[in-house]
Amino acid sequence: MENNNSAKMMNNTDSESFFIAQVLPPLYIIIFIVGICLNAVAAWIFFRVPADSGLVVYLKNMVVADLLMLFSIPFRVANYFGFNSWYLEMIKCRYTAVLFYFSMYVGIFFIGLISLERYVKVVYLAPSSSTITSSCATFVLAVLTWSLLFLCCSPNSILTNWPANSHNFTKCIQLKTPLGKQWHQATSLFTWSLFWLTLIVVAFSYTFIARQVYKTYRCMRRDSREVYRNSNRNIFSILGVFCICFVPFHVCRIPYTMSQVSPKHFSQDSKFWLHQIKEGTLFLSAMNVCLDPLVYFLMCGTFRKSLIRKLSGRKKRKPLSTDLSLSKM
Repeated sequence: MENNNSAKMMNNTDSESFFIAQVLPPLYIIIFIVGICLNAVAAWIFFRVPADSGLVVYLKNMVVADLLMLFSIPFRVANYFGFNSWYLEMIKCRYTAVLFYFSMYVGIFFIGLISLERYVKVVYLAPSSSTITSSCATFVLAVLTWSLLFLCCSPNSILTNWPANSHNFTKCIQLKTPLGKQWHQATSLFTWSLFWLTLIVVAFSYTFIARQVYKTYRCMRRDSREVYRNSNRNIFSILGVFCICFVPFHVCRIPYTMSQVSPKHFSQDSKFWLHQIKEGTLFLSAMNVCLDPLVYFLMCGTFRKSLIRKLSGRKKRKPLSTDLSLSKM
């Protein structure tokens, strides 16, 4: 019986070594390189556009959130490669892992705000409604978003202690104070709930936007119905990216957190597989830093035109408009 258990644990260790130490690091390196290139271009364009509408304010904040997440990825890769440095591990546990989750949920929240902004403008307001008041209101919402999530996530860094030596911890949860473990559990539940609420808001908003677009274009000429098809493509692409990147991780996050906070209630095998699933689905969440710029490039006509104008070296460029067309998403 003991031999079987030992063999099982050895197989688990080998599987973890292959998946986490060999499969994930190259994949993270790829999304880091691609994400840096795409987000640098996105920032280059967006931060030359005046923040005269809610959509532009939210998109600029999403670019910042993606860049922050990208900054944390090299530390995660170093940890996966197994560099035997307790100092590097501590930096990851106390700072860069917190930064990773913080920036991820900032981006998720802004996706929800963008969907609400599009819903209000498409369903209730005229296409020309873009006032300084709405821009100021979205700026306030952006500040509140960063502040709320910073207050939520930063204690996870503060309530993590430095180890006395390099042999007294194997997981980040072991470095947390008793209050830190409770805060970690509460934060996980709060951000988990925030995600599912955001998903409901996004699905609700784009469902009614699609309905409104259909009403607008169903009686128009046949050649105009291409706009309707393009709008539906954009809506389902956004929902697809959101679900592929974030839903799998949030399905397994609460069970994984519970296995850390209350390990006595989980077997070694279940804790092992929850860890594998969590790391794999977390990689899908990190892929969002590459897919966000692709959403800007492929689905935002004015963004794409602005990029072409900048690359072609035109001296006179028009500002990025933010009308109601779903192609502007």
